[in-house]
Amino acid sequence: MKMHNFNSGPSVLPQEVFEQASRAILNFNHTGLSILEIGHRTPLFQEVMDEAIALVKELMGLDESHEVLFLHGGASTQFFQVPMNLLDEKATAAYLDCGTWGTKAYKEAKLFGKVEVVASSADKNYTYIPKNYQIPEDAAYFHYTTNNTIEGTQMHEIPDTHVPLVADMSSDILSRKMDCNRFALIYAGAQKNIGAAGVNLVIVKKEILGKVSRALPAMMDYRNHITNGSMLNTPPVFAV
Repeated sequence: MKMHNFNSGPSVLPQEVFEQASRAILNFNHTGLSILEIGHRTPLFQEVMDEAIALVKELMGLDESHEVLFLHGGASTQFFQVPMNLLDEKATAAYLDCGTWGTKAYKEAKLFGKVEVVASSADKNYTYIPKNYQIPEDAAYFHYTTNNTIEGTQMHEIPDTHVPLVADMSSDILSRKMDCNRFALIYAGAQKNIGAAGVNLVIVKKEILGKVSRALPAMMDYRNHITNGSMLNTPPVFAV
């Protein structure tokens, strides 16, 4: 009997996914090789990566201004990779604090620049989503978490602002229709809603990159991952 899983992550996956994954482990696409041992720079895996990127673009309705990346590190890595790439030392980023993950995100951002928490629901143990807050027009970006698994709250509308929007969608990505082209950057750990643990989905507009004055480690620079098609180093092959 199949047990039901109410975990926030790793989440439930369809039986068809298990069946296809098991076949790929034993004999990937009739190649005589396991998906666990194919070279990540071979045409075999390039087809996997190309298909994954195309499916994300199709499902999210992304235009050509957005790049799709599959990275290591999970969403927690994005808490500091986002400000490292988007927040200059003397600039200010705006954050909405409505749960555990939002709190962790803005604390990491403070390592790279100024942070303004425009609203917080900490006063009532994060049991509600703040409303009627003001996002500074000169903010480098506005960051929020779309769904809070620990607190049980969800943002139902995209904030109306001209400031670049950054969203942690780890626990509700692909669960509902929304205009994803309104976002400058979206990130999501795969294990909560779209797949197995081990890969982080990042969707970013190239036009917002390259504007900070700091030098970036090669692995932390989104532009390097774009140039190398998410294969700057060995990608999480099986998770992709």
